[in-house]
Amino acid sequence: MNEQDLFAQHGGGENRPLADRMRPRTLEQFVGQSHIVSDGKPLRSAIEEDRLHSMIFWGPPGTGKTTLARLIAHHSGAQFLSLSAVLSGVKDIRAAVEQAKHYKQQAQRPTVLFIDEVHRFNKSQQDAFLPHVEDGTVVFIGATTENPSFELNNALLSRARTYVLKSLTTEELERIIDLALSDNTNGLGERGLSIGSKARSLLAEAADGDARRALNLLEIAADLTESGEIPQSVVEEVASGTLRRFDKGGEAFYDQISALHKSVRGSAPDAALYWLARMVDGGCDPLYIARRVVRMASEDIGNADPRALQLALNAWDTQQRLGSPEGELAIAQAVVFMACAPKSNAVYTAWNDALAEARNSGSLEVPLHLRNAPTKLMKELDYGKAYRYAHDEPNAYAAGENYMPEQLKGHRYYHPVDRGMEIKIAEKLAYLRRLDEEADDE
Repeated sequence: MNEQDLFAQHGGGENRPLADRMRPRTLEQFVGQSHIVSDGKPLRSAIEEDRLHSMIFWGPPGTGKTTLARLIAHHSGAQFLSLSAVLSGVKDIRAAVEQAKHYKQQAQRPTVLFIDEVHRFNKSQQDAFLPHVEDGTVVFIGATTENPSFELNNALLSRARTYVLKSLTTEELERIIDLALSDNTNGLGERGLSIGSKARSLLAEAADGDARRALNLLEIAADLTESGEIPQSVVEEVASGTLRRFDKGGEAFYDQISALHKSVRGSAPDAALYWLARMVDGGCDPLYIARRVVRMASEDIGNADPRALQLALNAWDTQQRLGSPEGELAIAQAVVFMACAPKSNAVYTAWNDALAEARNSGSLEVPLHLRNAPTKLMKELDYGKAYRYAHDEPNAYAAGENYMPEQLKGHRYYHPVDRGMEIKIAEKLAYLRRLDEEADDE
């Protein structure tokens, strides 16, 4: 398949979007992903040595996954077949496989089967093309924005090498913008447009690491400019409606909520505010964040400062009552307080240990003295016998009393840390244990 067939197969000429027209034709024109395609890197070497292998490109939108698959097929002289996992089913996979078999018989060349958003295929759909990958009928290249280890079958993962693609830097996006403005054949070169450095930087930053978005924004800005230099005011207008990348429920979602949680845990209020702002700016539901903040209050602060939990609940309530932006400010207040508060995961650890004990130790009997005795029969069976009412004891504490099943007597799960209020809690518990020891010695 020649270069013209490969890169102009959709037709449309100048009616095609700028991002489509500006697809690189060679590896030398490809911008970004230097960690896998620069000289000497494994993928670059495999391409140059014509060592086709199945692979998975994992990365954010607009980082060159489709373009790189096309370049690999073109360089190897392979037929390029493309399917979208959103629109295709097993029938389409079978048709592509038949076409690949025919091409192999006629041209004695391989076929690259590119599947965009491959994570959308279910197990049966993934299994449908696996045998044809194994027997060499097709070379599989899948593109995904989701973590392949969660979304793809182990059998498929084991037969394909995963390459991680990164968001493009602002400098790389500026280079792509300049290439589009200077390209007389596929870009905007014939229009004689230019762009100032500040406007170019603003456009690149608004694209948020996405080359496709950068070219789409550039094309809109160019259409709003009659001639000469694209005004910064036009770029500001075009960029004003863009959002940072935030794939709700996807990899970016979990990465950013993880960053927020770990910033709070790490006592980094500025970082916590940044990740909170990123999520809100990207369109995350503030109520989801508020629920997670409540979790952070118990998991990472706990009894070191019990006010954190109340403040987190108040922020959640404020968001429900007032909505945005007032509610978001309350969440920010809670996040900053929690990041600055003393930290303790003692309750979190104690709860997990107690749960594990309950699950692993079976149905241990409640000691007789702790059992409720509402009936005569229960009293005759010694339910509640010898129970010591703590309020009737010195210091309102029944020293030496056991409240655990006999088999677990003396087990401890909660170990207060030496920070915040838990310092006082630890002192209180140590005092009570001394009373227990004295009672046992009597």
